[in-house]
Amino acid sequence: MALLREEGYRKAKPTLGLIDAQSVKNASCAGEKGYDAWKKTSGIKRHIVVDTMGLPHGFLVTTADETGRNGAIEMVGLHLDGLSRVRKFVVDGGYSGEKFAAAIRGLTGAEVQVVKRSEVGKFAVLPQRWIVERSFGWLNHARRLWKNCERTLHNSCQMMVLAFISVYLRRF
Repeated sequence: MALLREEGYRKAKPTLGLIDAQSVKNASCAGEKGYDAWKKTSGIKRHIVVDTMGLPHGFLVTTADETGRNGAIEMVGLHLDGLSRVRKFVVDGGYSGEKFAAAIRGLTGAEVQVVKRSEVGKFAVLPQRWIVERSFGWLNHARRLWKNCERTLHNSCQMMVLAFISVYLRRF
């Protein structure tokens, strides 16, 4: 990732991170699953942190019943090396709350900026948030990821890594 960032005239480690999660339905052959009551989906949840170029700097796959906040805290904790220079994380309204911001601040020292939609029910592209949504869109181009077919969460995470490798081999 450092080489791709430096080719884009950026520092090797990002100073801004964008966090989001995506719920994915399970196929019948999938091993582990949970139920996301908010999205009414039985399956897994993919947590991701990307930089402003859309390059991933952290992944975590959990069962769908894991909240986005708890998954994001765990993901950031697992990827502290790559996120050591991040000074601000941009998140959507699902991550609001002082408890989440304090946990992230305790792990990395970074502040959390919550970006919310101004009008409920209307779709609008939010500044900076579209980058992480675009990264999830890239993942959806991989046939193997449109639904979770893996028996373990670790395998699902590794399929995300392979999909991003494929994207960046074509892109750069």
